[in-house]
Amino acid sequence: MAVGAAAALTVTALAAPAQSADVKAAYTKAADTNAADVNVAKNAGFEADLSNWTCAANSGAAVTSPVHGGTKALRATPSGQGTAECSQIVSVKPNSTYKLSSWVQGSYAYLGARGTGTTDVSTWTPGNSSWQQLSTSFTTGANTTSVTVYTHGWYGQSAYYVDDVSVLGPDGGGGTDPVEIPSVPAGLAAGTATSTSVDLSWTPVSTATGYTVYRDGTKVASVGGASTTVTGLTPDTAYSFQVSASNGAGESAKSTAVSARTAKGGGGGGGTVPKHALTGYWQNFDNGATVQKLRDVSSQYDIIAVSFADATTTPGQITFNLDPAVGYSSTADFKADIAAKRAAGKSVILSVGGEKGTISVNSDASATAFANSAYALMQEYGFDGVDIDLENGLNPTYMTKALRQLSAKAGSKMVLTMAPQTIDMQSTSGGYFQTALNVKDILTVVNMQYYNSGSMLGCDGKVYSQGSVDFLTALACIQLEGGLDPSQVGLGVPASTRAAGSGYVAPSVVNNALDCLTRGTGCGSFKPSKTYPGLRGAMTWSTNWDATAGSTWSNSVGPKVHGLP
Repeated sequence: MAVGAAAALTVTALAAPAQSADVKAAYTKAADTNAADVNVAKNAGFEADLSNWTCAANSGAAVTSPVHGGTKALRATPSGQGTAECSQIVSVKPNSTYKLSSWVQGSYAYLGARGTGTTDVSTWTPGNSSWQQLSTSFTTGANTTSVTVYTHGWYGQSAYYVDDVSVLGPDGGGGTDPVEIPSVPAGLAAGTATSTSVDLSWTPVSTATGYTVYRDGTKVASVGGASTTVTGLTPDTAYSFQVSASNGAGESAKSTAVSARTAKGGGGGGGTVPKHALTGYWQNFDNGATVQKLRDVSSQYDIIAVSFADATTTPGQITFNLDPAVGYSSTADFKADIAAKRAAGKSVILSVGGEKGTISVNSDASATAFANSAYALMQEYGFDGVDIDLENGLNPTYMTKALRQLSAKAGSKMVLTMAPQTIDMQSTSGGYFQTALNVKDILTVVNMQYYNSGSMLGCDGKVYSQGSVDFLTALACIQLEGGLDPSQVGLGVPASTRAAGSGYVAPSVVNNALDCLTRGTGCGSFKPSKTYPGLRGAMTWSTNWDATAGSTWSNSVGPKVHGLP
């Protein structure tokens, strides 16, 4: 394979008065000796998304994971006929030497400079599952005032990632990013600890554009401010935390560690969800599946989502109407079943939406109406939280406000789940994905629906068809690498062939996908670059269709989920 051109960055230098080449070179050398080198690349860490960079059409985007430093990095995905080149023009001084470097990860990645006025340069790597640094250098010509620096992948290969680009040399007059890595954050302290989360804060670093949080040496979060809440933790467990600071020049060393211990859990219910959980939707209607009361739902299910809340005439407001078809003699009998499930360590939540759901939260007033009405239903029925299953789209700005208001009322034990369709989680720019990331600190799990969707892109840029282990693992990878914690990712599948129009997979396929993601075994053609042992688990539509099929799904997938590492 021939080495190709890399993404481009062009630098422009200020013109000097006319003089002989020897005098000019001596003048430039003397000036460079007196001035410290700087990074002439702008937005070198992609913290401002693709500002100052030009990428081939629809091939590049700033992502929040994986990142080398700061909170964002470049992800670019080649097509069959394209290399997904991204470039920038930087200003340089003539007759000057520049050291070009960047950190890369993923598939084939190239880095280079053209238009140098002397010898254009490039370097590349066939790919790596962890960050590695590419480095080269170039010297500008006697009349060169700008250079194009570029990075790209290779034809037909999967996505590559780039972060912390540096073009280190004399200031060409075009402005610079920070050249010095920020200092190590001080004052790291642990605050409130619940059974599944710990609040952290530290002293801001003036030159930092972002911070990386580590739990027991493993990176778990990238944030812009000097505080965060680490979620998805195990009750009554001690953890060690550190934080580093980053800017366009790179990432600092880790701070002094601070220890914190999570509170003791209640064994389930009351907002305490097991580390690995099975979720099932319970139907408040009769559509041909087995009619159940909550007491009849298999004990394998840790989260039971009552489906569905109903809309009122007030925008955003929800209510719940128990359907006589499910056989309860009274609302009190239904509430008693909720209480019994919670006493048995289960979480019972109210699902909002569904295929025919008409609830819309698209204003401050409707956000408040949603929060107030959802909290009232939690108090009346004993629900532990809510599930967001709006299949006709949502507004991330106002849904975030609604969920934040609800959380403030319900407290840290509120269970919050989501069940987006596959198309909703293809990109972090989608409304559902944005909402999930916006409320990451209070989010329990996203159980994406891997059915009724046809073929979709995986995290490696390849297309996968539903109904296979690759479809489950390659699409889950998008969420796992897009910013969600593994504890916030679950696999949503139908309980039987009758439960969905398409996309049913046998329980054995679900179990293989769980093993692939958590242990690296049982994979198909797609194998993640790393494992995610903290994966939350799996979900099914529905407990009723599961019962119709003799509880085959829960009896097979339940023990697998509960036995995950």
